[in-house]
Amino acid sequence: MGPRRVVSLVLVVGITLLTSSAALPDTHWAWIAPKRPSPPEVRGSAWPRGAIDRFVLARLEHEGLSPSPEADRETLIRRLSLDLTGLPPTIEEIDGFLADRSSDAYRSLLHRLFASPRHGEHMAVTWLDAARYADTNGYNNDTPRYNWRYRDWVIGAFQRNLSYDRFVTEQLAGDLLADATLDQKIATGFNRNHNVTSEGGIIDEEYRLEYVADRVHTASTVFMGLTLRCARCHDHKFDPLSQREYYEFFAFFDQIPEKGYHKEHVGNVNPVVQAPTPEQQAELARLDEEEKRLAATAEASRESEEELRERGKAQRKLARRREELVKKVPTAMVMQDLADRRDTFFLERGAYDRPGAKVAPGVPKVLSSLQEGDPRNRLGVARWLTRPSHPLTARVCVNRLWYRVMGNGIVATLEDFGTQGARPSHPELLDWLAVELVESGWSLRHVLELIVSSATYRQSSYATPELLRVDPSNRLLARAPRFRLAAETVRDSALSVSGLLVHRLGGPSVRPYQPRGLWVEVAVRDDSYSGGPYVQDHGPDLYRRSVYTWWKRTCPPPNLSVFDAPDREFCRVRRSRTVTPLQALVLLNDPTFVEAARILAERTMREGGVDVESRAAWVFRRVTSRRAQGVETRVLVAAFRRYREAFSRDVTGAKRLLRVGETKRDPKLEATDLAAWTAVASMVLNLDESITKG
Repeated sequence: MGPRRVVSLVLVVGITLLTSSAALPDTHWAWIAPKRPSPPEVRGSAWPRGAIDRFVLARLEHEGLSPSPEADRETLIRRLSLDLTGLPPTIEEIDGFLADRSSDAYRSLLHRLFASPRHGEHMAVTWLDAARYADTNGYNNDTPRYNWRYRDWVIGAFQRNLSYDRFVTEQLAGDLLADATLDQKIATGFNRNHNVTSEGGIIDEEYRLEYVADRVHTASTVFMGLTLRCARCHDHKFDPLSQREYYEFFAFFDQIPEKGYHKEHVGNVNPVVQAPTPEQQAELARLDEEEKRLAATAEASRESEEELRERGKAQRKLARRREELVKKVPTAMVMQDLADRRDTFFLERGAYDRPGAKVAPGVPKVLSSLQEGDPRNRLGVARWLTRPSHPLTARVCVNRLWYRVMGNGIVATLEDFGTQGARPSHPELLDWLAVELVESGWSLRHVLELIVSSATYRQSSYATPELLRVDPSNRLLARAPRFRLAAETVRDSALSVSGLLVHRLGGPSVRPYQPRGLWVEVAVRDDSYSGGPYVQDHGPDLYRRSVYTWWKRTCPPPNLSVFDAPDREFCRVRRSRTVTPLQALVLLNDPTFVEAARILAERTMREGGVDVESRAAWVFRRVTSRRAQGVETRVLVAAFRRYREAFSRDVTGAKRLLRVGETKRDPKLEATDLAAWTAVASMVLNLDESITKG
């Protein structure tokens, strides 16, 4: 056989394997349920703090590498605070941690950060990416919706450490649980966060089916790390997932009474429920009690004419109060299955003009089957996903937790655990964590605590030339990760260190500073379709955490987009991580950061001491969480003197700088000095170290 025939044969065999899922093996590691492996024996037995470290060290020893020394305590408290709350520590918190020399100081810090309401807000951000949560309906018109009660449910679920099996179940099928609560129904908004069109001339059924497909693609990506969408038009080219199985899974999500076309243009799309906040529920309950009391009073005694009139006035007042309150009650988009099951059909490849055979609801066989007694609805899917024998759910979950704090997933392709995804860097560690999650009662906080308590996590992030040569991406974990903070953390940190950040949990989304006219460039000019122009909020709403920022899909918050926040048109479980000149321009010029620098400068002048050197050291430590070295202080002092000299020659420019933002400046502070310290504060906020987790 000549060389050309050999090459041709190889190509034919390769193409055959690529185009036939039936030819693929079903023994890929991700299709096999995880079993707890024993942590390996290691030579460096003094370093590990637990099982995680033994898996990591075994790999390092195999590669001829050693772990890095433990990071200093200032670095550790900053790292932990950013990872668990998305905010840097205060100077007082740093000093308290440094002064606590007890053996459980680190654990006490962990538990304090877990208990903070900031923890739930921070954890929610990446989940909202995955759930494609936004405040608009998407597509060309991109009209407003008001489904923020779902966002608040997510924050609350993380804050109270809702077990992951319940977290999955309530979002997929909370409405199908026995005696479903309002919160469990609100949780099903996970399935409804997709785009909804209000375009004219569309085919209603076509778009309704697009919404169903989006639910399928989101659920398979988020919970299983599967590229199931590849099987929509044909059998999957690489994984043992058939097109028929795609439509069998599709059938579970094809049962709600919805339309493809949203003719109302603005607002939530049916099915919806009235979703009063806890405060509104309490007020409604109080009104109920008052109305019952008035009714009981009427029944218990014969009233005089005057008493009758007074009671009537009181009842009318209560009725008006109730009416006013009910008008303010938000709605939430939820799941609600049809009374009569809708038929789902297999769409054969190429036969787009007619439906194929009817299919019954089902799950991919390579991942195990539904059990007898499982309902053939979304609740059955949730039970199937959260069964300990499911090979993917726990693995995918712990891999995302690892990615959050270590910068890379054990499986680098968070969205693809299939045969074309990356192989695990530490497969036994992945399985150990997956089993640990299940056996802990699906406690996310338990697994996260194990990770951040490990010696692996507590290493220095310093990368020697040798480590950069051998392992530039830090897949072997011979050092702690060092990477740019997420977009929301960059903004929230600036607000926090300045003292501007307003801590208020939940509520409608807010509209902070944004370049004028930005929405106009992407909006349909008819305000009845676009929902109107961007109207900036004022007062405290300007300084809420970024998780509460209004998210328009066709024009997401620009100062977050520049730092790689997604548009949330579709499910995203992994963000890009770039470093660009635009990011520096945002930090230097965006009103949020300029105002934060000014308020931070005011604090520097009031709290940082009386001389230039102490103030320079204070502002540096406030932002970076560590004490400045001598050369760093000298650079900042020199910068301050240079800026003060420039502003003394340009007082008008100084005053113009101090007018940026709505917070009034402190009139007691001299303008030239304040402008100079504002420039220094901006300089510190722009340091790589300030926007990097090290």
